[in-house]
This record gives sequence, C-alpha cells and structure tokens, in this order.
Amino acid sequence: MQLLTGNLTHFRNPQSHVETPYSDAQRGILSVKNAEQAIASISQWPGYQVTPLHALSDMAASAGVSQLWYKDESQRFGLKSFKALGGAYAVARQLQWVLSERFGKTPAIADLLAGKWQSEVSAIVVSCATDGNHGRSVSWGAQMFGCGCVIYVHRDVSEGRKQAMEAFGANVIRISGNYDESVRMADSEAKKHDRVIVSDTSYEGYMEIPKDVALGYTVMLAEIVEQLKGDIPTHVFVQGGVGGLAAAVCGYFWDWWGDARPRFIIVEPEQANCLQQSAQAGKPVVVHGDLDTLMAGLACGEVSSLAWSILANGADDFMTISEGAIPETMRLLAAGYQNDPAIEAGESGVPGLSVLLLARTQAELSSALGLDETSRVLVFGTEGATDPELYRELVG
Repeated sequence: MQLLTGNLTHFRNPQSHVETPYSDAQRGILSVKNAEQAIASISQWPGYQVTPLHALSDMAASAGVSQLWYKDESQRFGLKSFKALGGAYAVARQLQWVLSERFGKTPAIADLLAGKWQSEVSAIVVSCATDGNHGRSVSWGAQMFGCGCVIYVHRDVSEGRKQAMEAFGANVIRISGNYDESVRMADSEAKKHDRVIVSDTSYEGYMEIPKDVALGYTVMLAEIVEQLKGDIPTHVFVQGGVGGLAAAVCGYFWDWWGDARPRFIIVEPEQANCLQQSAQAGKPVVVHGDLDTLMAGLACGEVSSLAWSILANGADDFMTISEGAIPETMRLLAAGYQNDPAIEAGESGVPGLSVLLLARTQAELSSALGLDETSRVLVFGTEGATDPELYRELVG
C-alpha cells in the first residue's frame, strides 16, 4: 500500500560486510561494557522512565514487513528527545573532570545531583552549538547540576527551540551562519572565556567529550534490547546528522549481537547528506551551503570524526529522502494508523520510518535493501513536538 510520496536515493556501502568483527579501536569509542556506567547513572536520575517500543502491527502489514518496532522518544525526561540522555550526561562527566582537576577529588554524579558541590559547580560554565535538541539537553543538565550555560544556535533554529533552552536558564546566542559555523563559534568563544564545550560532534583536538554524549544514548539502546525480548531486527533505520546517534546505535548493537547484527541504514535529508557523500568518497566529506531542510536536527554538513570511525565499515546503506514525505509521516503517526497507537513525532524523528515506507513501494529498492515480507524492522522516533508551533503547522 502506498502510504507516502517522496524521493529516495540509495548508496550501498562497499566497506560494510556482515562478517566484519567490531574492532578493539571501535570499542574504544563505544562498547556495551563501557556503556554500563552511563546506564547505571542515568537510570537513577529524577524522572527517568523507560520509553515505549511500539509494535506497529498494522503499519507493518501495509508496508509488507513482518515486524515494525518504533522506539518512541517523544517524552524522554520531558525534553521530548533522545538527546536528553547524551548532553546532560556529558555535562555531569565534565563537571566531574573539572572538579577533579581543581580540587583533586572526583565527586559522584549522585552527589552533584544532591547539590553537595553547589558552590564549586556554580563557577563552571558549559557551552555548545545546537540545532535545538542537544542544546536543550545541555541546558537542562546545566540547570539540574547547577552550572552556567551558554548555547549557540544558527540562523535556521526556530524561536520556539531557542526559548525552550532559555527556559532552563541558558544564555542562547543566535549567529547568522549555519550549524557548522555555530560549532566553530562556540569552540572559539569557549577558549576565550574558559568555558567547557559539551558537543555531540567530534573534530580534531576534541574527541573525548562526544564519547560521553554517545554513552548517554546507550540507555535507550539497552532499553530496546530488553524490550525486544530476544528478537533481533533484520534492519535498523536511523537518522544521520553528524553521525553521533547512528554510530552509537550501530556500535552498541554490533558489539551486542556480533555476526547476527542487523543491517544498518542511515537516513539523511537530500540537502544535508554528509554521511552519504562521505561513504561515496571513502572518507569524510564536508557538504557546503545553506543545509536548508525541514528536518532541522539533521541539518549538518560535517561528519563527526569519532562517528565515522564506526560508520565507515559499520553502516550498510546510506539513504536520502525528500522533504514532502516528512509531514506526511508525522500526520500518519499522529492519527494512529488503523489499530496502531497514535504517536507524537517531530520532523527530525520520522525520516527512518519514512524511508522504510517509501522503499517498500519500490521493488528494486526493496531488493537492494534486502527488505521483504519476512523483515523485522526497528526505527527510531528520536523526537516529539520539540517545536510545538511548527508541529501544529505540519500536523494540524
């Protein structure tokens, strides 16, 4: 059944092979073992709840697949995005590091939450650039742990997302450039003003903190493993951006399931496909220009170096999708398809599902992706209505 309309492009990664083992170097970036500390910590934070893994049975039947699981991050910690896990956890880890350097003692994250280091923490300022959701997590984490926060947003970040960060006490500065220029601005200003950059993208000279961001995301992945109750998906569709989430998903499941790992399919907007272009070139490629896309959280032109270390031979396929299918998918979920539950999904939360539904209407593409009526597919609903005004405009 034709549920959506839109255009797709596909690139099969020649460097990816199912039998390729997860390397020690990749485990040094992210592994099931080094995720344990993050999972134990975050699961004890106030307001923590496991988010739903919906089995969309009717949509699966219409799409012609055996199973369709949708991990719904629309209510995570009230921030409406999976990014609540990563940025805030990295803030806590950086506060531990700074306090250790200054006072020779590393406080427990539980003690930071309890305010036992309040006066010392209040002298520290964290900072980042953001499309919206990562900065919201960093500003929430800064408020929760009691430090200062300065956030840089680019010209296309909506006023609603800017205000959401300001509601947590962050000083939000808008620049006239794009996302990648805001990353550079945040970095240079942090050096001038002795701020701690908590970024979800890695680059030369900045590699360790994004590892903590990715480790925060593994809370969601550990939940999924538990919720699947022994089932293993054949396919995982995940949104791209700079690659941080995609690499966390790929690395964690690759390490967990080994040779039985699913096929990993990375999804990007047509105008911001730095991961697909990098795979085609066999090395990281920068996409220049406005990066103008409705999928605001994916408007990224530069690949995270750490993420690429996992995705270069871990991602099996790279897809782009046109803009029109996104609001269609949001409306499809909001209405509840047949007997499936109604789901609140933001514009950056649905591209993976959109690609699956469109791909199943094209026999050649379905064959290229190995999709058929026996496929068991996992998709990530990475955000809810993080910009309520835009959500109402798109969904009605």
